[in-house]
Amino acid sequence: MSTGELLSIEPIELKFPFELKKQISSSFLLANKTDDYIAFKVKTTNPKKYCVRPNTGVVLPRSTCDVIVTMQAQKEAPPDMQCKDKFLLQSVKAHDGATMKDITAEMFTKESGNVVDECKLRVLYVSPPQPPSPVPEGSEEGSPPRDNGNGNGSDFATTTRALADRLEPLDKSAEARALLSKLTEEKNNAIQHNNKLRQELELLKREGGKSRGGISLMFVIFIGLLGIIMGYVMKKT
Repeated sequence: MSTGELLSIEPIELKFPFELKKQISSSFLLANKTDDYIAFKVKTTNPKKYCVRPNTGVVLPRSTCDVIVTMQAQKEAPPDMQCKDKFLLQSVKAHDGATMKDITAEMFTKESGNVVDECKLRVLYVSPPQPPSPVPEGSEEGSPPRDNGNGNGSDFATTTRALADRLEPLDKSAEARALLSKLTEEKNNAIQHNNKLRQELELLKREGGKSRGGISLMFVIFIGLLGIIMGYVMKKT
């Protein structure tokens, strides 16, 4: 913290987690420990590179103000990640009840006889926060860590081959059981179909026998009647 006569600043270094082609923001806090209205203005040595909000304002007595500095996206990284940019905070007493509309550039000029308090802030580039490293395969709780040693690798290959040889007969046995079950089902269906055909054939034979028996009886009756008629005619003659 930097404690000026009018405003204290926290922090006095603006730290930016530098990343190419990305806007980055940092901030600092102004605290007014006096009973006066304090006007402030923020300047920088590289105004095209930074955006300051607010760059001017009034801090009320016994209050604070948060200032946000945004660095524009950079296409190139500076040598050795060193930054020579600086900020200058100027503060001056204002009249009671002052607002941003009352702030003028002349208030911060010493030539006009004003008492201007100044404080400089440095800019530091820091490495961006690293994302959490992924959990290595096989390092979950309850599972042994994975070893890439040659000995363990050969043991793993041997175990895999043995497991494959053991599973192959099981696969073939399962296929055989499935094929046998299918053939058994087809056999049962064929037997049922054959029985049904036999029943239908028996029924047809019975109906055919009744039909033939009926025709023979009628023929006998016809012959008998014909004989009676012929006998009756012969007696008449």
